[in-house]
Amino acid sequence: MGGVSNSSLSSLPSTDRPEVAARLRDALIGASFTADGLLDLLGAPAYAALARSEIVPALRATRGDSPLEALVRLFLLQQPVPYARVADVLPVDDCVDSGWLVRAGGDELAAAVDVRPYGGPDGEDWFIVSDLGCAVGGAGGIGSRAEGVVLGVGGASTTLAGITVRTPVTSALDLGTGSGIQALHAARHATRVTATDVNPRALHITALTLALSGAPAADLRQGSLFEPVRDDETYDLIVSNPPFVISPTRLPPPPSAESLRDAPLFARLTYRDGGMGGDDLCRTLVRQSGERLNEGGYAQFLANWQHVEGEDWQDRLRAWVPRGCDAWIVQREVQDVTQYAELWLRDAGDHRGDTAEYQARYDAWLDEFESRKVKAVGFGWITLRKAAAADTEPVITVEEWPHPVEQPLGDAVRAHFERVDYLREHDDAALLAAHFRLVEEVVQEQVGLPGAEDPEHVVLRQNRGMRRATKVDTVGAGFAGVCDGTLGAGRILDAIAQLVGEDPLALRDRTPAQIRLLVEQGFLEPAG
Repeated sequence: MGGVSNSSLSSLPSTDRPEVAARLRDALIGASFTADGLLDLLGAPAYAALARSEIVPALRATRGDSPLEALVRLFLLQQPVPYARVADVLPVDDCVDSGWLVRAGGDELAAAVDVRPYGGPDGEDWFIVSDLGCAVGGAGGIGSRAEGVVLGVGGASTTLAGITVRTPVTSALDLGTGSGIQALHAARHATRVTATDVNPRALHITALTLALSGAPAADLRQGSLFEPVRDDETYDLIVSNPPFVISPTRLPPPPSAESLRDAPLFARLTYRDGGMGGDDLCRTLVRQSGERLNEGGYAQFLANWQHVEGEDWQDRLRAWVPRGCDAWIVQREVQDVTQYAELWLRDAGDHRGDTAEYQARYDAWLDEFESRKVKAVGFGWITLRKAAAADTEPVITVEEWPHPVEQPLGDAVRAHFERVDYLREHDDAALLAAHFRLVEEVVQEQVGLPGAEDPEHVVLRQNRGMRRATKVDTVGAGFAGVCDGTLGAGRILDAIAQLVGEDPLALRDRTPAQIRLLVEQGFLEPAG
């Protein structure tokens, strides 16, 4: 992954004036330029529209003359604002001198960067800095197609922040930091935070995000993947929302080109295109993370992966997991190659350009997939945990779960690996001797024909966390229903055997697999 050109992007505020960032932060919070303040001012529909990169509802809601309305127009909607409207609210002259604001002609001021209020997990008032018009990307498109453009908060960013394990740690690494949102979250529970990016503009913006949010400065390093990390450095937590998009390496020639030799290189966007073929960047990131983790440490990523003709996608991902690590991989979505190409062409705004060029780019994406025998692309989460003992047999769970979940899931991720340890240490005999409790907010559903005496099957459903649902037989449902920690599993099964007239030894022999599944999926937890 090479260097980044930012020649067509605006100049950034200085990182050498922390006192100006602190005064600006105080002024913004004092004027209620916060996540809660925006919601109160704009209303839910206009606030939600901002997350889709639609500004018209917010423009209509800020036609008054209050200081907050002026700040929304200035920093969120990129509208010039008269100097006099913000002179009593902001340290205007210092903001101009340090580059947060620029003079826009006459007596008007404009923002040099997008500043978006962001509510922290404990109610903190944070601010995410990004390039103008790029606070949100995705299907809404981006405000600049310059290679080194830096986006703000999108759905992927908040997803990764929500699934990250938030236990206190000594060291955390945010690899591919972008606007700095993961580093900002990590600063709450890590003594030291290192943030890397191939894009020097992203490192600059991360420093602005941290300063404007009142967070400690991070150790910022430029480079691709683990290149900026010294050989002797390891971490308790590694997080990355990497440039995971599986994009073509070259575009076709324009209609006027005489031959393929005139074809331009693919116009790479650093925040999404990693520059490696297929899903090699995500695979490399996962494979190299194992040796960078301390014992018991977590590495958590968002990723895309190819579904290749004639290959099991789950086997493909299992092969990525480094030695000495347990893994939990969740596929959240699958798109066929046409949907995938359209999504990212729209992300770059190609659909708004010349029709012939758009179609040629679309064709190039499909050519790339065809050459690799890729039929679909999966998206999801990958979590690694470094085993405490080198001789521990790793547990790798790869599953598909496209259903709604309840964020934040960091505690659920940590609990998953705690259950992995428990089940690894308990054979069937130990399970039958153990005591269990049914977790809170699990409900039972019976499915069958109306009027039937017995259900066709019973479903246990969680209303928290992953919101799982799993089928059980009547014995499994009865067992789970009486688990309150007072009786051992074997004694409960003996009572059920007597009730249904079944051989207790046979029931003890066939039920541990079902108990193991209910523990693995978080329906039952060990008591005590």
